[in-house]
Amino acid sequence: MLQNVLDTQKEVLDFEITNAESLEQFRLNFLSKKGKVSILFEQFKSVPVDQKKEFGQKLNILKAIAQDKLNNAQASFTTIKDELNIDFSLPADPMSIGSRHPLSIVRNKIHDIFNRIGFTVADGPEIEDDWHVFSALNFPADHPARDMQDTFFIEKNPDILLRTHTSSVQIRVMEMQKPPIRALFPGRVFRNEAISARAHCIFHQVEGLYVDKKVSFADLKQTLLYFAKEMFGKDTQIRLRPSFFPFTEPSAEMDISCSICGGKGCNICKYSGWVEILGCGMVDPNVLEACGIDSKEYSGFAFGMGIERTTMLKYQINDIRLFFENDVRFLKQFASEA
Repeated sequence: MLQNVLDTQKEVLDFEITNAESLEQFRLNFLSKKGKVSILFEQFKSVPVDQKKEFGQKLNILKAIAQDKLNNAQASFTTIKDELNIDFSLPADPMSIGSRHPLSIVRNKIHDIFNRIGFTVADGPEIEDDWHVFSALNFPADHPARDMQDTFFIEKNPDILLRTHTSSVQIRVMEMQKPPIRALFPGRVFRNEAISARAHCIFHQVEGLYVDKKVSFADLKQTLLYFAKEMFGKDTQIRLRPSFFPFTEPSAEMDISCSICGGKGCNICKYSGWVEILGCGMVDPNVLEACGIDSKEYSGFAFGMGIERTTMLKYQINDIRLFFENDVRFLKQFASEA
């Protein structure tokens, strides 16, 4: 009989209470009316008189141990529940998931639009040399873009710098690949500019290049019209204004009809009905020749746009700095777009 008490005490001490279900099972096994401790108390009357004192002491110790274990477990579960203020009978809350950055959403959209008409994607280094960033792109030695006010130079003689545009990847592709070439060049670029609501020293570009026989300005115009309608809506119109870039001739700035006011005029388009979105033009023959491509046999067009500017227009965002602050409240607005 005494051994039964000792064996039951060992069972009580070894029993693991890990949750509400095991807690209830412990109570039923040992402290309920049909539990092992209660059965041992009922057997007390059949214990020989000379053993009753020892048996009773051991039995009371067993009951105290079991009751203390039950009380402590109940208190710990109650404390956790009160502290967390959680109803453990409810299903768990779903885990929140992140979303793509708005710049990634727009970049992927641009990729998709041009992929449909045969453009592939190429990448290149952010730390470049003078040849790929300036010289091969027909920049004169005294061009203002080479000045320290615009470019982050890392080393001098030879010039090593952070690329100011992804046109450097165009040069690398034309050096390694023979026409026909039809490619996009997305990436991060750097310019030494004061940070404001409309400008940043770090931003992202997507440039495009098409080189083949008999490529004309009409091909450029139709390609960009297709892009504008796919990105901003089928009613979007474009206009091309003469401009100048060292690496294209002729060159143009492309405007799109303002999607906010429908061309009627608002503060976004400065009441003109048009918003500038990218620069473009026919690849200068000097650039083709610098890359080993015969400019008498081949021609091509190029264009480039800032992803931030396109994103700001698409989503009506008025401060470029929001893209770099990683404010979750801002980023959550684009969860449905990913």
